[in-house]
Amino acid sequence: MQVHWPKKRPNCNLYAAIDVNPTAVIQAKGGIGDVIWHLPFLRAIAAVSPSRKVTLLAPPSTFGKELLAVEPTVAETIYFEHGGSELMRGVNLIRLAALLRQRRFRTLWIFDRTIRPAIAGCLAGIPERIGLGLGPQRFFITNSGIADSHYYDHPIEWLRSLMEVMKVPLPTTEPALPVPAAALEAIGKKFCAYPRPWCVVGIGAKDPARDWPDAKWLEFLCGLRGLAAGTVFLIGGAANVPRAQRLIAETAGAAAVNACDLRLAEAIALLDCADLFVGTDSGPMNLAAGVGTPAFAMFSINPVLTYSKFIHAIVPVGGIAPDGMARIAPVAVLERIKPHLASRKPSK
Repeated sequence: MQVHWPKKRPNCNLYAAIDVNPTAVIQAKGGIGDVIWHLPFLRAIAAVSPSRKVTLLAPPSTFGKELLAVEPTVAETIYFEHGGSELMRGVNLIRLAALLRQRRFRTLWIFDRTIRPAIAGCLAGIPERIGLGLGPQRFFITNSGIADSHYYDHPIEWLRSLMEVMKVPLPTTEPALPVPAAALEAIGKKFCAYPRPWCVVGIGAKDPARDWPDAKWLEFLCGLRGLAAGTVFLIGGAANVPRAQRLIAETAGAAAVNACDLRLAEAIALLDCADLFVGTDSGPMNLAAGVGTPAFAMFSINPVLTYSKFIHAIVPVGGIAPDGMARIAPVAVLERIKPHLASRKPSK
């Protein structure tokens, strides 16, 4: 079905009067990085929406509320559950439909080829449902979708194509993630005594196949702390606090800080202040690119992300494969980041 845009833009004051944001976006993927690279597409849709804002619906595992707390184009982030057993998926679909109906959205954008959000939009009676239309989703949306030839493309390419088909201008795919001022102030106070340059190392990954074993991290950190003149910060979430402490205790050289216990907003602020990020293909890597910090990331099993000029991919010898991390040598990563570190002037 072909979408029919209204000839006249709806009265924004009418929507404000009844406290309804007419445009919603469903992002069903569950990672922090997914929110980061979706952000330019959210802004593009907000720019052509009646209220100049969108409401984002995403799984709680994305931490979307914290990530987009100061993003001016996102009116609200609402969490919804998407996965689970077949039974729970059905229950979650019904709950999502009820939520969408309660919010009285006029337009729903679906940022994935999954079918359940489109069905929920139908059940909620949302008149304009815009999706990729790949597979059976095409029967539950009101636009014609994108060409089937895109079915196996990366999701970023799906959305580029969708913006083009819907004639929505996409000025850039750089996230330019806004950082809360309070978090920047807190990081400034907490670490002001540590010398520069600041190199943030992201350990750990949601998929163990994207992470190094401790032996390789030790080799890398030994080399990095011997090379760097400033401070090395280790991040990776609370689960990696003991691991980071061991890695720091067993290496020597430049100052090192276990920053795995930082709150998400503080970790973002630290990355914003940093001179360099190096680590796995993970949430912290996307956060670094999101705030415009050069991110040297090891892509071992997944395709290289190309949405940001700040992502500098490090790939295994012989190419990306299930055993890719085993073929990325710590010395090779050190050689990649050495010129960047050398260009940063040390400070006391």
